[in-house]
Amino acid sequence: MYTKQDLLNDLNDLNIDKTGTLLVHSSMKSIGEVEGGADTVLDALSQYMDGGLLVLPTHTWSYINADNPRFYVDKSPSCVGILTELFRKRPGVVRSLHPTHSVAALGADAKEFVAGDEKFDTPCARGSCWGKLLDRKATIMLIGVDLTRNTFMHGVEEWADIPGRITDSHEQLYTVLPDETEISVPSRRHSGYWSDYFCKVEEIFEKNKVMYKGTFGDATVRICKTEEMTNLLFEMLKVKPDLFSDNTPIDTELYNMFVEH
Repeated sequence: MYTKQDLLNDLNDLNIDKTGTLLVHSSMKSIGEVEGGADTVLDALSQYMDGGLLVLPTHTWSYINADNPRFYVDKSPSCVGILTELFRKRPGVVRSLHPTHSVAALGADAKEFVAGDEKFDTPCARGSCWGKLLDRKATIMLIGVDLTRNTFMHGVEEWADIPGRITDSHEQLYTVLPDETEISVPSRRHSGYWSDYFCKVEEIFEKNKVMYKGTFGDATVRICKTEEMTNLLFEMLKVKPDLFSDNTPIDTELYNMFVEH
């Protein structure tokens, strides 16, 4: 059974910047048995990042849609795991106002970080929290999940203007504040399951040192650097815009183009 100190030791070993910005995608089950359960995991992450900004996704895309258009900032549950749902309810944590791709943040400038997401009509706009992760040269930690859960990569495809990734039409959605104020947020959506194919670049990520692996409890962890990852993906998408359109393995020519031998 892992203790909070065990998890803090793992975070130290992963060499994550304690004073930077850390986004965490997670599978609680993958970590193994933890004394105190999910709350201890969040305690460890929060303590480690006490001098920086801790961010977890609190997405609602699986059920907020034209037929169920109201996203309640303080009530609508996260659809991406128990850690995210517990985190958004913690004291000091603030949630962004995007109706389908909100995040929750804890740190000195958390309110500034989450501000403004409701102004954008796409899931991962460059000016949203997802783009701010790049501005801040944030770290992304994937606990027990692989690159298919790396929402930031959707953002890179969006910023690179890859065709067919986002619907042309809008759904009329609303963000509802705790005081019941409704904000109209007409929203376009991801138009397919392109993230299913994100894993095809894992080896290239590792070879280029934009991602490395470690452990957190029992979980395999992938640590991604947003700036380096974005630069690499932009170059790859220039050469092959349909890189993530299917699960066809990366061909030798493209691989050699981006991996030094």
